Amino acid sequence: MLDVKAAIFDMDGTLVDSLMLWDILTAALERAYPEKAGTVISEEDNKAIRVLPLRDGMQLLHDHYGIGVSGEELFELETRVFSDFYSHQVQLKPGVREFLDYLRSRGVRMCIASATDPLLVEAALEHCGIRHYFDTVFSCSMLGKGKDTPDIYLMAEEYLGSDRAHTWVFEDAFVAIRTATGIGMQTVGIYDKYNPYQDEIKAMATHYIEPGETLMKLV
Repeated sequence: MLDVKAAIFDMDGTLVDSLMLWDILTAALERAYPEKAGTVISEEDNKAIRVLPLRDGMQLLHDHYGIGVSGEELFELETRVFSDFYSHQVQLKPGVREFLDYLRSRGVRMCIASATDPLLVEAALEHCGIRHYFDTVFSCSMLGKGKDTPDIYLMAEEYLGSDRAHTWVFEDAFVAIRTATGIGMQTVGIYDKYNPYQDEIKAMATHYIEPGETLMKLV
């Protein structure tokens, strides 16, 4: 059982099953720019695109691979694809609603800290029926910084008003777990098949949700 007074949740891959969205986006890009179909994105850039703010990720894709007229054009396409997905298709991961109910029953304050655009986060939370659990939504786009820096976690911690020893961060990405751990926060690493570095996440996180497990393991 967690000794938790406040909880900071990532959304994609943590609360909702959404990381396949990058495959959906790739298909949309290939339809829009057939001359670039089959472009091989380096492993380093692929990892960066998944954790950067969306506009920055699309600018990287344009700059490094010449896809589209501009990064802004790619961002507009990405926004359309993502908006449809988050508003109509995305689903919760198993056990999430039950775990949020458990935390709320114990008076735990909760917020979202996501690299995803806040409007898309809000659409997903509303579609999945879990918006009411969270006091507010923080996004890396508000700061212009990704989760390789601690700024979003520090902002969330200040808002929630809890001491760091009892503030838990729930994440599925290694870079995020590393950052939160580096500033002394307790962390729960969550397996997602689309994310690399699972061994590193498991080794670094305070608790780890294995394949086939849910957050209710922590209760």
